[in-house]
Amino acid sequence: MRLAEALIERKNINKTIESLRDRLERVAKVQEGDPPSEDPLELLKALEENLEKLRSIIARINKTNLSVNLQEGTTLMEAIAARDTLALKRSILEDLAREATPSRDRFTRTEIKFVPTVSVGDIRKEADRIAKEYRELDAQIQAKNWEAELIE
Repeated sequence: MRLAEALIERKNINKTIESLRDRLERVAKVQEGDPPSEDPLELLKALEENLEKLRSIIARINKTNLSVNLQEGTTLMEAIAARDTLALKRSILEDLAREATPSRDRFTRTEIKFVPTVSVGDIRKEADRIAKEYRELDAQIQAKNWEAELIE
């Protein structure tokens, strides 16, 4: 199984677990005298089975991420951490640029005028540069996910 397929499988298992959680909450109590619409013990059994599948596939994905290298020798795990950090930095810079952009909500000269403390243009350029770096790194990660075999 390819790493990308395992990631898809992990997502599906997570969806199943969420569904089981919702179903368990709906049958947790019923009106006195009424039977539950589903057997809670069967749902708990299915939950246990899916949690074990999830534990197993996460461990295999993590082992694979630690052992697979990108072209420059960086492990997949390190590349994922770098990608996530780039996404966070880009988000923070975009928020900063948005907040620093002067608004046109003054109606009279006596109202308080706010001015930016940073160069909005420079911040946006940096956010764009980081976004490009993120896309390039993400493309490398996705390609490697389809190349790498999942470790047992």
